Amino acid sequence: MEQSESYAILDINICDKDSEKTDNNDNKKKTPLTTVIKIQRERGERDYIGFATLPEQVHRKSVKRGFDFTLMVVGESGLGKSTLINSLFLGDLYKNRKLSDVQDRIEKTTTIEKKTMEIEERGVKLRLTIVDTPGFGDAINCEDSWRVCSAYVDEQFRQYFTDESGLNRRHMQDNRVHCCLYFVPPWAHSLRQVDLEMMRRLHRKVNIVVVIAKADSLTAAEVKRLKTRILNDLEEHQIQVYQFPECDSDEDEEFKQQDRELKAAAPFAVVASDTVLEVGGKRVRGRQYPWGIVDVENPRHSDFTKLRTMLISTHMQDLKDVTQDVHYENFRAQCISQISQHAMRERGKLKRDSMGNNTDVVFTDTDRLLLQKDEEIRRMQDMLTQMQEKLKASDKKHDSIIDV
Repeated sequence: MEQSESYAILDINICDKDSEKTDNNDNKKKTPLTTVIKIQRERGERDYIGFATLPEQVHRKSVKRGFDFTLMVVGESGLGKSTLINSLFLGDLYKNRKLSDVQDRIEKTTTIEKKTMEIEERGVKLRLTIVDTPGFGDAINCEDSWRVCSAYVDEQFRQYFTDESGLNRRHMQDNRVHCCLYFVPPWAHSLRQVDLEMMRRLHRKVNIVVVIAKADSLTAAEVKRLKTRILNDLEEHQIQVYQFPECDSDEDEEFKQQDRELKAAAPFAVVASDTVLEVGGKRVRGRQYPWGIVDVENPRHSDFTKLRTMLISTHMQDLKDVTQDVHYENFRAQCISQISQHAMRERGKLKRDSMGNNTDVVFTDTDRLLLQKDEEIRRMQDMLTQMQEKLKASDKKHDSIIDV
């Protein structure tokens, strides 16, 4: 008896209390421990829905589709734009380029030159498009150098808006300019008039990142002084360059420190080189001078590494997001507003024509109110056009002399 009672007590202890059942004879039926564990395991599996794999699904789909990035480089000839692009993306996009003669630059105008290359790194594909602007700042009269660049950015927005409004949107190609590297010569004491005019026309359409070219021709004190003057000029003329987003509070300290360093380095003073040299047993990209070697990836010599980190490693997606959410949305809102105004004018014209052809047409109060609103909008548009013409005339008076 004693053995059976101890066995019963032990059996009750290892059974789940919720699993005890009572039959008609008030005898307790006990569920074995293995069955209880199996039931609990099944309950746990039912609690796991599976949406935690969504990031992996998005990652696989994005990698399969690939990424697009368009970079515009603006600056006069001889500032090392081609060398910088080749150094950033470890390629040679300008192997067949021919330099123009001095005589050709007298009447040379700004043109657009596109180059596209496919880059793959660790299974991730990037379709990189470089939009170069040869001829910018090379002519004697640089008054209209900004027109070609601004027209190109608008044309890409317009094409994307047309594709987005069409029926077949599955294979849309994003050729919008996501970033503009604007090169400032090192011999300038601040931003020139042509620089200010160009940035003023583009800063609401594209993300502008200012780059001080050939920084190895300046001392550390001169670089610091030039950066301060550029920032002051941008603030004085209310030109908005690309603003780094704020770090989230849950980011690690290393990422926050890197973000602070990138923000403090802008505008970036860079030295570029596609020549590999051997220094102290290591192969580095640099420039050989009689007094030593400039290592372009050394942060004490150049901001090249910081520019590459910002442009490719940390903020490439944010540049695309700002282009989509800010610059393109502004352009899209303007297009929709123009379309709606045109539709209202056409509707008012049809009503006026019908009223002129048929004197017996009866207009409701709503129709009369719409006609009054159309007339009011037309008067406001005429006033706005006159104000814009006056502003353009005043701008031409103030900007008649351009410092080249």
